[in-house]
Amino acid sequence: MSRAPGIVVVGDVITDVVAVLSGPLATGSDTAAAIRFSGGGQAANTAAWLAGQGADVMLVAATGDDEAGRDRVAELARVGVTCAVERHEGYPTGTVIVLAHDGDRTMLSQRGANLRLTAGHVDRALAAAPDAGHLHLSAYTLLDAGSRGAGLRALAVARERGLTTSVDAASAAPLRRVGAAAFLAWVRDVDLLLVNRDEATVLAGGLDPAAQARALTAVAHRVVVKRGAAGAVWVDRTGRVETASARGVPVVDVTGAGDAFASGLLLAWLGGADPRAALSRAGDLGALAVSSVGARPTP
Repeated sequence: MSRAPGIVVVGDVITDVVAVLSGPLATGSDTAAAIRFSGGGQAANTAAWLAGQGADVMLVAATGDDEAGRDRVAELARVGVTCAVERHEGYPTGTVIVLAHDGDRTMLSQRGANLRLTAGHVDRALAAAPDAGHLHLSAYTLLDAGSRGAGLRALAVARERGLTTSVDAASAAPLRRVGAAAFLAWVRDVDLLLVNRDEATVLAGGLDPAAQARALTAVAHRVVVKRGAAGAVWVDRTGRVETASARGVPVVDVTGAGDAFASGLLLAWLGGADPRAALSRAGDLGALAVSSVGARPTP
């Protein structure tokens, strides 16, 4: 494989409060848990995993002008991410409470300053990255009305400059709220669309994963459906279909696993790997992510 081009990741920075529950949540009472505060956010996580693989990566995002925001940016800088992050006074850095149990997780989200990401900031950041070859967008940016203009501008500038593009569909519930038709119009003609099982169902209906991916190639040139413990499926407009099984590892916390998977897939694909090899690399990093608590690579 060749070295992947510089990658610009646009999206969210979050503080994750991850609670790995000892058993089912006892609603209205107490449940013992291992609790950890750490950096999160789909875009920030993906950027961190990319940097951990040696990629040249810039994150374009927004935080509050607060201690949490400064800590999140410092963490990313330490692992090699170039941070084009604007601070917004009067808005808190985003926070997500993650309840993890039995291989699944539930998230309670405060988007905070992520809603302040602007098209102007995206323009300035991309102008400062003339050597970038790829843009990866967290769809949370599109799904939040406050930051939608920034997400749309990022994709538009990437097309104008001839960058390849990828979008991670982010989350099923907000996809339902904005509607499949609107979302698919926003991401039309991206080079790579990543969706999990629930997101694929929102966007393509209750088909089998390969059929969902095939349907979505009407919008994106390549589609990958992430199926968790069942592996993943790649379909592209040439008609090629590749499937990969998941690694059999003990699951500690699935937070950030999709972001790790995306980073492995992107770096392999952008480096010239074929779909089978790209899925294999993605699966390796996804397995690594679920083996420990938190959404980022272990230092």
